[in-house]
Amino acid sequence: MLYIFGGLPGTGKTELSRFLAARIGATFLRIDSIEQTLRDVGYTNLYDQGYQIAFKLALDNLRIGLPVVADSTNPVEESRRAWRDVAYQAGCEYREIEVTCSARDEHKDRVETRNSDIPTLKLPDWKSVVSREYDPWTTPRITIDTAGKTPEKSKKELLDLLKVNWSQI
Repeated sequence: MLYIFGGLPGTGKTELSRFLAARIGATFLRIDSIEQTLRDVGYTNLYDQGYQIAFKLALDNLRIGLPVVADSTNPVEESRRAWRDVAYQAGCEYREIEVTCSARDEHKDRVETRNSDIPTLKLPDWKSVVSREYDPWTTPRITIDTAGKTPEKSKKELLDLLKVNWSQI
């Protein structure tokens, strides 16, 4: 199973995707980690190289039967379709999960006050978050709005929406 997370920075998608990966013992692929590593070793002017690496790693892991949790903004339909294509190539199911924060002030506060767990990663500021290209999702997906919720409540909602018997995992 491929779990495809997406959403703007500061919505809580990394916390939820990391939680799910740990809960089910999945391979966790985070575009921020891949792209920052590429920058750290000297690559500049990245376009979609981080995504391309993640697609290949996901396919390798899915083909040997491991579930994969993919954490990325997935701002455009092209990247979302590419993740679905990975699942198709691996012959496995996928779930798309969009994480939002509908409370604008809360979302802004999260963006402006969070710290990165990747030491060299420069986090986006609020202006760049709200001005970035972000296509509306048109495919069936699970949507989790984290506004006004504790991380624990959002995690429980994720598990409930995925409708998996978690006691067997």
